[in-house]
Amino acid sequence: MFSRILTRKSTGNCWEGPDLLREALASADAVVIGGGAGLSASAGMTYSGERFEKHFSDFIETYGIRDMYSGGFYPFPTPEEYWAWWSRQIMVNRYERAPKPVYDDLLELVGDMDYFVLTTNVDHQFQLAGFDKQRLFYTQGDYGLWQCSEPCHQETYDNEEIVRRMAVEQRNRKVPSELIPRCPKCGRPMTMNLRCDNTFVQDEGWYQAAGRCQAFLRRHKRGKVVYLELGVGANTPVIIKYPFWKYTLENPEAVYVCVNLGEAAAPKELAGQAVCIDEDIGVLLRKLRGRKRVP
Repeated sequence: MFSRILTRKSTGNCWEGPDLLREALASADAVVIGGGAGLSASAGMTYSGERFEKHFSDFIETYGIRDMYSGGFYPFPTPEEYWAWWSRQIMVNRYERAPKPVYDDLLELVGDMDYFVLTTNVDHQFQLAGFDKQRLFYTQGDYGLWQCSEPCHQETYDNEEIVRRMAVEQRNRKVPSELIPRCPKCGRPMTMNLRCDNTFVQDEGWYQAAGRCQAFLRRHKRGKVVYLELGVGANTPVIIKYPFWKYTLENPEAVYVCVNLGEAAAPKELAGQAVCIDEDIGVLLRKLRGRKRVP
């Protein structure tokens, strides 16, 4: 019932502009950052076009794959080809820094504040930019982790060492067979720790991060809190968008900020508490960069 009411969006109930965001952050006791796919896209982590063609031209020519997202679901004929694809995708989207300093600019803006990050992104760019690991909750997984494909147990495994070897040693779109990862418990193939279905593993680290997130939200249930939503679309609104609306509605001192190019909006119930900025996130952060928070 609650989400049915709040999905009626209206930009008319928002204040607009970067000055209002700056003012909200300047007086805030805490900020909760909700990072979506649009944030990484603004940072240059695009899955199609020139960046895709640069890293996957041979896969495009051989298999006709159109972008990195669809490539992740391609039925490769052999595991050697499957892991040649995925090792490249992991390398460029997890172990390399984003092409643009959007995450760095965001950290400069909020780094001296009491903050926590809730994100559906799996590219680790928050941590690569220097955000405190203890203040991050990756709800949907991590390109840097593998899990059993069954799964036969609830653990994940760091993949960096083998992925780097796969990226270097692959030939003709195939990795050496001895590098193909298998579950150390049951011997089944490993797979990515990404939430695609009910086989997603929520390991001990996932639950610890979830606990820290919930503790932060409870601690700041009242007071001047900014819920800063960056590039969150409509694919999974129940993770960031709807909770941010709910928390703001329950706290008259809170401010909900939605920054999203072409999709900046808020429900009418938040009239007077919402700041909607229809602008590229990177452009906005450059405007705010270097303007320190007022004590």
